Amino acid sequence: MGGMTKPFVALVGRPNVGKSTLFNRLAGERLAVVDEVAGTTRDRIHADAEWNGRVFTVIDTGGIEVVGDRTRNAARDRALDQHATAEQANREFLPQIRAQAEAAIEESDAVVFVVDSESGLTAADREVATILRRFQTEREGQPWPPIFIAANKADNAERRQNAVEFYELGMGEVFPISSLHGQGTGDLLDAVVASFEPIETEEVDESIKIAIVGRPNVGKSSLLNAILGQERAIVSPVPGTTRDAIDTPMMWGDLPITLIDTAGIRRRGHIDPGVEQYSVLRALRAIERADVALLLIDATQGETAQDAHVAGYILEEHKSVVLVVNKWDQIQPGLQPREDGALTTTEEEFAERLRYELNFMAYVPIIFASAKSGLRVDDVMAMALRVQEERLTRVPTSEINRILREAVDRQSPPTHAGERLKLYYGTQVRTDPPMFLFFVNNTKLLHVTYERYLENRIREVYPFVGTPIRMSFRNRQQAGE
Repeated sequence: MGGMTKPFVALVGRPNVGKSTLFNRLAGERLAVVDEVAGTTRDRIHADAEWNGRVFTVIDTGGIEVVGDRTRNAARDRALDQHATAEQANREFLPQIRAQAEAAIEESDAVVFVVDSESGLTAADREVATILRRFQTEREGQPWPPIFIAANKADNAERRQNAVEFYELGMGEVFPISSLHGQGTGDLLDAVVASFEPIETEEVDESIKIAIVGRPNVGKSSLLNAILGQERAIVSPVPGTTRDAIDTPMMWGDLPITLIDTAGIRRRGHIDPGVEQYSVLRALRAIERADVALLLIDATQGETAQDAHVAGYILEEHKSVVLVVNKWDQIQPGLQPREDGALTTTEEEFAERLRYELNFMAYVPIIFASAKSGLRVDDVMAMALRVQEERLTRVPTSEINRILREAVDRQSPPTHAGERLKLYYGTQVRTDPPMFLFFVNNTKLLHVTYERYLENRIREVYPFVGTPIRMSFRNRQQAGE
């Protein structure tokens, strides 16, 4: 069932101090990258990494574009066009920096405040420090989240010495580092990881965890209330931490369920509406812990780049998913679902576009619902539970090999330079999510299109509705070869 949430470490600072370089250093070279996650758009917002045995998620706020109003953008462009000093340019960026810093401290377990030891302390740095101080809260007598100053570009003794001026900010120890060359990052990470809360042994929770995720105002809370309003036995609402989602344990029939509601988070301060992307990070926390994600789309607005981000994270975390198109009563008023479950022409067209835009395969079910009117709300839960069952399906090895033989007979494996791919046998090595291992003569002969073909042949017999299948191929010499 759902796992523990990894700590979030946000890199915050004014532009051009090297946040992205530090991000790449932490995610790529000095750390063992557990599972680097790229968004479905060009931005690479976060990556999972490990240091001293602790796995955590690094967030690059520089990769999150905050769209300001035209006046602000025009002022920024004017400053840059007139070859303004770095200080002037940074002042133009202040609204963006402020929004990013506020959102980062809201969502993170530790903040790395990146400054530039080459240019020294600037007014923009002071502004960021003021924001961070304002948003910190006291927890057990200590400021939370802890903030670490990384004085970047300290490539020589003089700059390392100059880094002491950042103690003036009064925010604790300053770590002179070079993101480019990797100097000093180990000491910084030792301190960051040491600040994490100790891993506690959790009681085994056998409930099915269903996360309700999506952009702001798509109706997540309304759907939660609609589900809870179906005369089910609510155990008790249990609030998570200040940075976590709200969990609601309940019974659905005789099944224990935990609904993870990402809309229930109370904000400690006003966040610039331009930083909606941070709701993606909140969704990621919930997705990590969930068995099944209900991804809500606003029918009146259609899919957006942010929906694609969340969809990408669900796929990359290998979680099961049900797409819920909410507010459908505003598109087709008075719609009564057919007993056979068939979709209307309008629903078919909408579903086809959604799958294309969100890169979801046909195995992902789409339910057109309305939390407000109750349209198909019961279907949402029924489908979520069916998807969870599919996630736990185990296919006998004899069945896998029968499907494999028939697949090879229907379409021969690819060849390269006169050598043909041979598939010897396959087996399912795990469930939750399902993973299959195939032994072949040469993995280099495998093409992604044939891999997809094999997946489709498996799904013809075992649909694994709403659930991603992981497929691994390993070289093995056949006897006598």
